[in-house]
Amino acid sequence: MLSRLLLKVIVCGLPFGVGYAQSVLVRAAAPVSYPAPIVDGNSPGVWVDGMLRVYTSTGDPLAMMGPNLFQLWQTESPEVLPRDHYPLWIESVWRDEDGTIYGWYHHEPGSVCSSAKLTAPKIGAVVSEDGGHTFRDLGIVLATGYAMNCKAANGFFAGGHGDFSVIADREHQYFYFLFGNYSGPVAEQGVVMARMAFADRRNPVGAVYKYHAGEWHEPGVGGRVPPIFPAVRSWEGSDTDAFWGPSVHWNKHLEAYVMVLNRSCCKSGWPQEGIYLSDNDDLSDPQGWRRPVKILDAKAIGFAPGYYPQVVGTEEGETDSLVGEKARLYVKGVSKWEIVFIREEETPAPPPGPPDDDDDVEPDLDPGAPRMVVLPRRGAGK
Repeated sequence: MLSRLLLKVIVCGLPFGVGYAQSVLVRAAAPVSYPAPIVDGNSPGVWVDGMLRVYTSTGDPLAMMGPNLFQLWQTESPEVLPRDHYPLWIESVWRDEDGTIYGWYHHEPGSVCSSAKLTAPKIGAVVSEDGGHTFRDLGIVLATGYAMNCKAANGFFAGGHGDFSVIADREHQYFYFLFGNYSGPVAEQGVVMARMAFADRRNPVGAVYKYHAGEWHEPGVGGRVPPIFPAVRSWEGSDTDAFWGPSVHWNKHLEAYVMVLNRSCCKSGWPQEGIYLSDNDDLSDPQGWRRPVKILDAKAIGFAPGYYPQVVGTEEGETDSLVGEKARLYVKGVSKWEIVFIREEETPAPPPGPPDDDDDVEPDLDPGAPRMVVLPRRGAGK
C-alpha cells in the first residue's frame, strides 16, 4: 500500500511535516532556451575564466557562452581534430584545475547497413588545451561487441552504445559512464554503466571497463554489460519500451547523484513517453539506483520530440553535472520548468486516500500544474 502511495505524483501545496523519502518538485518557470539553433543531445557545460561555456551538437559541435545560464550567446563552433569520428555529439565535459578540458562524444558511423538508414553509435573521448575552442580526438572508448542487426525497426540504430553522460565521483578516483546499450539480446539492452580511472583521462583508449557480474572488468570496446535499467521490449523492434539518454549530476542539496532520462514507449518512431528521475548515493554501486519515477509526462512537455532532459544548476560554478537545491529542467534545449530537490526530512506526507490497484495510473493533473514526486525507498525494485 505504502509503495503505491510513494509512486504517486501529487499536486504540491501540502504542509511539510513527516518525511517519507527524498522528493522533487517540478513547477512552471519563465521559459528560456539555448541560443543554438538545434539541440540534438545532452548539452554539457564548464566554467572558464568566470564564464559559462556550454556545448551542444548536431553532428557538428556547437558552443555557447555567457556570464550565467540565462545570458548565453552562440560562439564560434569548436573543431575536433582529426575529423575521423564525425558526425559527433559532445555530451559530457570535465575541466581540470589547470584549465584542460576533457570531453566525450557520441559518434554515429556511416555505412553500417548497406540497405537501411541505420547506424550504430560509439562513444569517444577528446581533450582541449585552449579553453574548449579546439579539441583533439583521443579515440573510441566504448563500443559494442555484438553484430549489427540491419533489420532493426526502431528507425535509427542497428545496435551500438550511445546517448550518454559522464561524471566523476567526489573523490576523483573514477569517471563513470552511463549510456544506452542498443545491441545484443534484450536482457542486455537498456541503460548500462562503465568506468575509467581518473588518472587515465588523457590516455582513455583501453582504460574504460564495463560493469559485469559484479565487477568492472569487461573491456569498453567489445565487452559485455548488463543493464541497470533493462529494456522491457527490445530496441530491435518497432515497439521498444526502454529508458535511454541519461543525464547525471551531483546534487549538493541531496548529497547524491541524480539521473534524468527518457523513456521510449511503445510505438514506432522512437516516441517520448515521459521524463524520469532516479538517484544513487554511490556510483560504484550500479544496483544502488532507485527505480525511475516519472517527473514529466510527454503531453506536459508541450512539443515533440521532447528528448534530452537535463537538470542544470543556475548558480555560479554550477552546470549540468553540479546542481544545488533549485535548478532548471531542460528538454531539448528548452526550459519551462524549475526543479526543486527536497531532502527526506523536508518531504511532505502522502495525501490520504485508498491505494490505487494500478501503479501506472496517475492523477488527472493540469500539465502546467506544479507536481511533487516522492521517490520510492531504496530496495523497492527496478
